[in-house]
Amino acid sequence: MKEIIVDAGMVAYCGLYCGACGSYLRGRCPGCHENAKAGWCKVRTCCIDRGFTSCAECDAFADPKACRKFNNVVSKTIGFLLRSDRAACIMQIKTQGLAGHAKDMAMNKRQTIRRQ
Repeated sequence: MKEIIVDAGMVAYCGLYCGACGSYLRGRCPGCHENAKAGWCKVRTCCIDRGFTSCAECDAFADPKACRKFNNVVSKTIGFLLRSDRAACIMQIKTQGLAGHAKDMAMNKRQTIRRQ
């Protein structure tokens, strides 16, 4: 199994930290940016189309929860099951930058910021 390291390239478009994901650490997933099978993800597609490294670069919505692509039924369901607050991840990227977010997530060994 891989180790959790600080790598800004492992921050998913939606703000999750792939570098701490069990599937990535076991070698079953290359991470969001390299996962060609993730074409179903509307957030990923939107960011790629717009040339963003994450939703934090989008200025169309001050709060990512207002974006229908970011806050869709699939993401709400996954967020509920994982107790994930991806919007908090995006806000952290906006305040700390991609590298700061990656450092925080790796140091705390977490894939996401937990919902309160």
